[in-house]
Amino acid sequence: MVQAYVLVQTDVGQRPRVTQQVRDISGVETAADVTGPYDIVVRAEAEDMDALSSLVVARIQRLDGIARTLTCPIVTI
Repeated sequence: MVQAYVLVQTDVGQRPRVTQQVRDISGVETAADVTGPYDIVVRAEAEDMDALSSLVVARIQRLDGIARTLTCPIVTI
């Protein structure tokens, strides 16, 4: 399993709606509203890096109201 934090910037006024839509996506463990340069921090989990990429690109980034994402895979030592 691969886990990652996905930092999400939304269009102005879209954060509450986008947060709820992201929470409903399979593979999203949590989605929290935050302040700062990003609007939402998502913790996601997938079978492998290819599946994680598909989750972010095909499911999260395609939601209306998302301006940009930054994916940060979690490294376990």
